[in-house]
Amino acid sequence: MIHFIGFYDYTVILTYLGLISTVFGITQAIHGDYKTAIICLTISGICDAFDGRIARTKKNRTEDEKTFGIQLDSLCDMACFGIFPALICYLLGVRGTLGLVIVFFYCLCAVIRLAFFNVLEQKRQQTEGGSNKVYHGLPVTSISFILPIAFWMQFIISDFAFIIILHFLLAVTGFLFILDFPFPKPHLKTILLLIALAVVTVSIIYIYTRFRPPRSNDESSPIINEIMEEINEPETP
Repeated sequence: MIHFIGFYDYTVILTYLGLISTVFGITQAIHGDYKTAIICLTISGICDAFDGRIARTKKNRTEDEKTFGIQLDSLCDMACFGIFPALICYLLGVRGTLGLVIVFFYCLCAVIRLAFFNVLEQKRQQTEGGSNKVYHGLPVTSISFILPIAFWMQFIISDFAFIIILHFLLAVTGFLFILDFPFPKPHLKTILLLIALAVVTVSIIYIYTRFRPPRSNDESSPIINEIMEEINEPETP
């Protein structure tokens, strides 16, 4: 008889769907379809918002199943909310030496936070059970709402300014991942409100935004190039 490793039941379905959405979004981002990519990021965030609630409906989970769920959630979160948004920002212009440092920093902060969360959550499950009431620092899932909302700025600022915003957003969000401050876990009504806001946001983005990649080549830093062009541009008499 054939046996498979892992646990297979309804408690992990949303986690797997979120990962599938991310993998598909990555393929679309690589080919320049940023509209689909940002929608996939939002879908992954929505899946993550409810996977824990669904998992806790199964009251007879073994300790191994609980531990597997914790590890699975964090591994998928690293792909969905660590690598994926960093890739989107890189493809849109967070490049060059400064951009790569920020991308590296963001991904490191995400994996540090998720590993630390695993340690705390595993200890808490052994003594408390149920869901956590307060997060330490900003949850990595928040990038699935922050990044789509940030794209609204495309309507009111230049491409150059938008790329600067992406640098700043990625660096600050990464820093907040590892900064130890109490962040209350949102209630269901708050989650539903955030999802409604995200749906409106991605709908507007899909209809109106350009989502065009920067004009510079892949090896360049758009920010540095633009600054140097302005410095070297001769003044008109």
